[in-house]
Amino acid sequence: MTYSVETRERLERDAKEIIARYPKPRSALLPLLHLVQSEDGYVSQDGIEFCAEQLGITPAQVTGVATFYTMYKRAPVGEYHVGVCINTLCAVMGGDQIWNELSEHLGLGHDEATPDGRVSLERIECNAACDFAPVMTVNWEFFDNMTPEKARKLVDDLREGREVPPSRGPNTLCTWKEASRVLAGFPDGRAHEGVQAGPESLRGLEVAKRHGWTAPPADADRAEPDEPARGEEITDPPPNEPGKPIGGQVKPGSQEGRNQ
Repeated sequence: MTYSVETRERLERDAKEIIARYPKPRSALLPLLHLVQSEDGYVSQDGIEFCAEQLGITPAQVTGVATFYTMYKRAPVGEYHVGVCINTLCAVMGGDQIWNELSEHLGLGHDEATPDGRVSLERIECNAACDFAPVMTVNWEFFDNMTPEKARKLVDDLREGREVPPSRGPNTLCTWKEASRVLAGFPDGRAHEGVQAGPESLRGLEVAKRHGWTAPPADADRAEPDEPARGEEITDPPPNEPGKPIGGQVKPGSQEGRNQ
C-alpha cells in the first residue's frame, strides 16, 4: 500500500501543523503515529516511513516507538476496538471473567478482529478508572461497572450497528480512525458532551465536605524531614569510623559487614 498523491498531501499538511507545536520536530512522533493510524487504521509500513521522512529520523527509530506503546497497532483492528481491563482491581471485581466470556463469545484473542471488521478485542492492563471496576473501553471511551452479560450485549450491539452511549464522555462513539485523529491533536469538538466525572470519582470529595475536612495549609516554615529548621546551623557530619554504618547501611568490606 502506497499513499496516493492526494492522501500524502493531506497528511503532509496535518503533519506540518503537528510538528509546529513542538520545539524539536522529533517530539512530534507520538501524535504523528496517531495521525497515520487515523488514515490506515493501524501503523502501516507506509505510515512508519512517512513519519520518518517528516521528522528526519530512520524508520527503525519510528518502529521502536510504534512497537513500544500498545495504543499503536501494527495490524488492522476493528472499527470498534474493545478493551477489557484485567488488572488487579478489575480482575477481582470480574474483569477476568468478562474477558474469558467475551473472548469465547466473539471467538477472538488479544488484538484480534471479527471477520466483518466491526469489533476487535484487547486485554488492557489498566484503564485508570479503578473506582468504576470492572471497566471496559471502546475506542478509549469508558464503559463502567460491567458484567459478562453487559459486555456481550455491548459487542453484539456494536456489530449490529446500534448506537451505544459510553458511561462517560461523548454521547455517541466515534470510530477507531476518528479516535486516532483526536489523539493526533485534532479535536472533534465533543469534549464537553456527556458525564465528565461520575459519582464514584466524587465520593471522597463529598465525604470531606460533609465532615468539614480541608487540606492542611501550606507551611513554608515547616522543615522537611532530614532538613534543618530555618535558622539552624548546618554542619558537616563527623568522619565515618571504619566498620560503622554509613547512612543506616553497613560499610562494604567492614568486619561488621562480613559478619552479617
